[in-house]
Amino acid sequence: MKVYQKIASLLAAIENCKKQNNAEWQEKHESALAEIVDNMPSGSGFDNGTKLDESSSAEKIIFNTSFHHMNDVGMYDGWSDNTVTVTGSMLFDFTIKVSGQNKCDIKDYIAECFESALSEEV
Repeated sequence: MKVYQKIASLLAAIENCKKQNNAEWQEKHESALAEIVDNMPSGSGFDNGTKLDESSSAEKIIFNTSFHHMNDVGMYDGWSDNTVTVTGSMLFDFTIKVSGQNKCDIKDYIAECFESALSEEV
């Protein structure tokens, strides 16, 4: 199972637990989900880490992240805030859309980093 599939599975399980008032298993699923999200892109520019958006579901996974840019001489040169939306695809395993600022054409790099992280086997 790939990371994006595990995240979707856990989000569905959490939603089911909420509907059935199963706090014990909801907590277990939320803990497992938090552990996976902690391993999403962080450091190397993603200096504030990555957070799972509360509106995420098994059909649409949404991450919020910020990228810390450097200029040509290696000094920090500001931040860009981005949202990474992951959805299923009929042709491919998943699709990624990066919205927000595109400072220094960073969106392509962010998409590559998330694609790599989400494609790993769990």
